[in-house]
Amino acid sequence: MSKNNEAYLTNIKALSDRIVEAQKPIRILDAIKWDKSVKEAFFASNFTQLPPIDKDYYAQTNPLGFNPAEKKAEFHDIEREISRKIGQLNPLSQIMRRICREYQMVVRMLEARGTLEFSDLSQQLYGSASEVFHAGDPSLAELGEMMESTLANLLQQQSMQESAKTLSAQDAVDILNERLTPLFPNAGIRVILSDGIAADAAAGTDYIKINKDAMFSQQDIDVLEVHEGWVHLGTTLNGMAQPYCTFLSKGPPSVVITQEGLAVLTEILTLRSSPSRLNKLINRVRAITLAENGASFHEVFHYIRERGVDDDAAWNLVSRVFRGSTPELPPFTKDIAYIKGFILGYNYLRLAFARSKVEQLPLLFCGKIMLEDLPLYTELAAEGIVVPPKFIPPHFQDLKGLGAWMSFSRFIGSLNFDQLESDYSHLF
Repeated sequence: MSKNNEAYLTNIKALSDRIVEAQKPIRILDAIKWDKSVKEAFFASNFTQLPPIDKDYYAQTNPLGFNPAEKKAEFHDIEREISRKIGQLNPLSQIMRRICREYQMVVRMLEARGTLEFSDLSQQLYGSASEVFHAGDPSLAELGEMMESTLANLLQQQSMQESAKTLSAQDAVDILNERLTPLFPNAGIRVILSDGIAADAAAGTDYIKINKDAMFSQQDIDVLEVHEGWVHLGTTLNGMAQPYCTFLSKGPPSVVITQEGLAVLTEILTLRSSPSRLNKLINRVRAITLAENGASFHEVFHYIRERGVDDDAAWNLVSRVFRGSTPELPPFTKDIAYIKGFILGYNYLRLAFARSKVEQLPLLFCGKIMLEDLPLYTELAAEGIVVPPKFIPPHFQDLKGLGAWMSFSRFIGSLNFDQLESDYSHLF
């Protein structure tokens, strides 16, 4: 290795480490969560009083734990150093500098908790339900409307109902530890109980937290295994194993869409998902759509309840959408990432197989990456700057089964569904 190349790699590693260190105190979901007492008061009012959330609530209940001005300045300094040592036109430098700017925007968003600016910045970071995938295509909001009616009809069938949630949080911990430990040998991973998360589960660096108050069905466990374990935990561990691009172990908002899309795609490809699971994800899109169009927390909550969602699940869903904001301001839009990312990821797979460009697919799991950056990471892997992922979901390790599925997808997708309904009508 030449001295110039050695210095280049040393700089990448040092600056990547600085990004990782600088983002450590930034905990977006912790900074915007609502206390359990907010739910208790809302239920005690028989769902009539809006949760008393405002700018002061976040400042008093969820202090940031860092100085926003100093943190923004820190990322600005790192960005400037990246330009100075790696160059402005270098593609890897552009990614690293983009991440620095993104974290500055995250800090601005957290400073704006409880104000209109919070949702504006959320849309810049995560997107909006009003976005379209391509000119002339339906928006995410329109997709939510289309799928809502389809899933509602499907869920009326008894065979589509999930089993009862009879497994405790401790049961989930025991089962997932038993399943995941052999898949990540010598990685020190663990599944643990937690009382500090809003979701049923969340993946960290080498652990998965399970909400100690949640109950689970067997289907839930199966989804958590592949979603939180195979994808989120796997990509974190692969990112931590990178010799130079250590920033790949962390997930700024720009990578959330690809990450959640891969996780949902993995659920579906492994047949772990279900109409109930998809309905939950579509309800998140519908809730964000309504809130972006001016509906209050109260209106969205009752809308979700009227679609057969029980009170606790409706609260969990709608409070996710309004966290960081207030019950009468526009929403936190992160939850569109699941469906948006799934569609983008699925379409990419279709094209990769159609064009026989499948060699780079495992690199989707080399760390927390954006789909748009995959060609660059393919080049970096060829140069040895990025190492291939050690932990890859089974259906991406052996691509033959996925290849058979995707080979038909373009043709099947081109068939006229209305005509199919007419031709097959005598069978139903």
